[in-house]
Amino acid sequence: MKFENTGIENQTVELSRLDDVMEHFGFVRASQWDYERVTYDRKFQIKGDTFYLRVQGYAVEGDVDSRYALIKLLTPILGKYYYPHGVEYGEDEHFPSSLVSQCQTILAQVKAELDKIQD
Repeated sequence: MKFENTGIENQTVELSRLDDVMEHFGFVRASQWDYERVTYDRKFQIKGDTFYLRVQGYAVEGDVDSRYALIKLLTPILGKYYYPHGVEYGEDEHFPSSLVSQCQTILAQVKAELDKIQD
């Protein structure tokens, strides 16, 4: 499921500042990066199911492994985890409305914080 028009997509943010913001809202980058791309996940467990709110981005300047990279963010997505296949994001997936609402709130908070550091 894509979260369109959150205001997060297409923002560019310096990597270290982005890491701080995302960590504050419970997102983990861990080892989910390469020299050009980053992925932040926030995990939700609801009634035995596992879901991930994912925010991805790519470097428009610098490298992710360096001290400096400028990251352009993509449209946030929500997926459901299936063992052992991985996370599915398709339109056929069912996501609890309470989870969707919670994700929208979190994304709005992330956007507000990103807006503050852009000023």
